[in-house]
Amino acid sequence: MDSASSAVRSGVSGPSDVEAAQFLGQTCQRLHAELGKIIVGQRQVIEEILIAIFSRGHCLMQGVPGLAKTLLVSTLAAAMDLTYRRIQFTPDLMPSDITGTDILQEDPDSGRRRFEFLKGPIFTNLLLADEINRTPPKTQAALLQAMQEYQVTAGNHTLSLPQPFFCLATQNPIEQEGTYPLPEAQLDRFMFMVMVNYPPRTDELEILKRTTGAADPKIQKVIDANDIHRLQEIVRRVPVGDHVYEFVLDLIRSTRPNEPGASDFVRHWLSWGAGPRAGQYMIQSGKALALMRGRLHVTLEDIEAVAPPVLRHRIIPNFNAEAEGISVGQIIEKIITMIPKGKMDRML
Repeated sequence: MDSASSAVRSGVSGPSDVEAAQFLGQTCQRLHAELGKIIVGQRQVIEEILIAIFSRGHCLMQGVPGLAKTLLVSTLAAAMDLTYRRIQFTPDLMPSDITGTDILQEDPDSGRRRFEFLKGPIFTNLLLADEINRTPPKTQAALLQAMQEYQVTAGNHTLSLPQPFFCLATQNPIEQEGTYPLPEAQLDRFMFMVMVNYPPRTDELEILKRTTGAADPKIQKVIDANDIHRLQEIVRRVPVGDHVYEFVLDLIRSTRPNEPGASDFVRHWLSWGAGPRAGQYMIQSGKALALMRGRLHVTLEDIEAVAPPVLRHRIIPNFNAEAEGISVGQIIEKIITMIPKGKMDRML
């Protein structure tokens, strides 16, 4: 065990923050290496998921079937030594299938019957909500309290979830048959929307070779739940300059078409903008990204890097954007480039 990892696991504060940043960077490199044994490419997807995890956030992954979204999550759970449960969301799934339910049990000593709460699969460290938009909003809503408050209320029971707790959900494109769009309140609980796209030709060739051979790679544990919890605390301590806060605030408010001074293209293309939670998530994820890049302060470049996954499910294009073929990604890129940067970041 090196000095950086020893410092993190000892929980020492102060000077060890530098070592903790080194440890986080080394850990991410090792996680990329372990995941690379199973997952070909998708480095940007993996990085965004790691940022969310170390920021104590949740991820929504969108992509067509067959792009290894489920395999990525299960492999990540093994590399992080976390308890892992998968829920396959279907149209007939009920909220109690997620949270748990009361069952009638008989006491063998007294012979009396009583209700006992049987915990559902949500009581885990890493929950995969697979194809979350295949189930109606009533069942999707069973995740709301867990994702925000890290506890579950079912009947007369309110129970805390294991820590750390992450929900990584996958969803098929909305245009596909048999899907239910997630309500805005549900979408807003996810820190990132991660886009999983088709691999490039070289990666797809490697996928064909790996998955049709006899190799069976084993995933080694890189980090555990206690390490993750300590690193999350260190991420919270990363300082943020006032110019970064102002930049985030300008960025969020510029997405709102009804905001005074909103740009013409925002009024023309958007029907709804991002709320305050988007700004909170930008700051949190920017801190994690700064540490992962070996820095103890957040730059405007960090915010620009995390802005697309934070915003792409929080701004709602209108009919004009759809009719003109304008994507959410194009709108976000245009908004980012129009926000003036302060002088302070160039001095750092």
